[in-house]
Amino acid sequence: MTFEQIQEELKQKKYHPVYFLHGEEAYFIDVISDYLEHHVLSDGEKSFNQTILYGKEADHMTVTDVARRYPMMAPYQVVLVKEAQEMKSLKDLQGYIEKPAETTILVICHKHGKYNLNSGFGKALKEKAVIFESKGLYDNQVPDWIRNYLRQYKLGIKPAAADLIAEYLGTELSKVANELDKMAINLASGTEITEQHVEQHIGISKDYNIFELQKALGQRDALKTTRIVQYFADNPKKNPTVVVISSLYGFFSKIYAFHFAKNLPEAELLRTLQLRSAWFLKDYREAAKNYTLPKAAQIITLLKEYDLKSKGVHYNATGKAEGELLKELAWKILHV
Repeated sequence: MTFEQIQEELKQKKYHPVYFLHGEEAYFIDVISDYLEHHVLSDGEKSFNQTILYGKEADHMTVTDVARRYPMMAPYQVVLVKEAQEMKSLKDLQGYIEKPAETTILVICHKHGKYNLNSGFGKALKEKAVIFESKGLYDNQVPDWIRNYLRQYKLGIKPAAADLIAEYLGTELSKVANELDKMAINLASGTEITEQHVEQHIGISKDYNIFELQKALGQRDALKTTRIVQYFADNPKKNPTVVVISSLYGFFSKIYAFHFAKNLPEAELLRTLQLRSAWFLKDYREAAKNYTLPKAAQIITLLKEYDLKSKGVHYNATGKAEGELLKELAWKILHV
């Protein structure tokens, strides 16, 4: 089942005897298990009918014994097995899975990796359990996820602000959701979140960030580029050189691709460049005017070289000032 299908069933109070939640992305697993933990039973019912076990401490016999109990003055009992990836005898739950108790809701949370279902245990799960694989998002999917997440607070967000949050917080959705929750508390319903809101509530600068650096380089604005790179050098933990170079590689790769695709219809051009809206196209159009195809190719080669240097390959950073490598790279890009 999909995440949305499971959520819809839970809201309708349609429960299943076994849920097996597994995969790379912990966030979706936590949302489902937290809902089952907090919304199936009343506070009074939980005392006798809810048990939380941890894979490192429990074995299959303990889980089975607890799951076979009958609920006391409640329609169900809820048994949550957290960190199930740590349970050495997890596969030995096959016997219970094949014949689960109808009055128990067993929730198995197997995080940080997809479970191989090609086994007797996996076959039993496929037949008797609700299985959900929690897959991580790609970088370019996070801004849309942010927009959808904020709808629960009746908040909108500008594309640049969503991109800024996604770029700096990455694909770890629990971390992103936590920052969005904190920001939402301070904003009125109906607000459209801007880069100024992001700077104020999350602490990501609206003027000194990777998108402003890309824009400055794309415009060949040496003064603005120098200011941003110096800010990055002064705040290396917020702006690691390796991450900055990776982002610039993506930017100039799109400029390179733009030269081949610039005559395509806009919708097809957006797909080719993997851009979500025409709002972003103006920066690439302008940058393509300043960097011809050969220059864009030359910069990509340069970025590959400096990516290796930033990781210590053919480069000794001993005795060199923080950010020196990035300053050198920016100067070379501007003078290609």
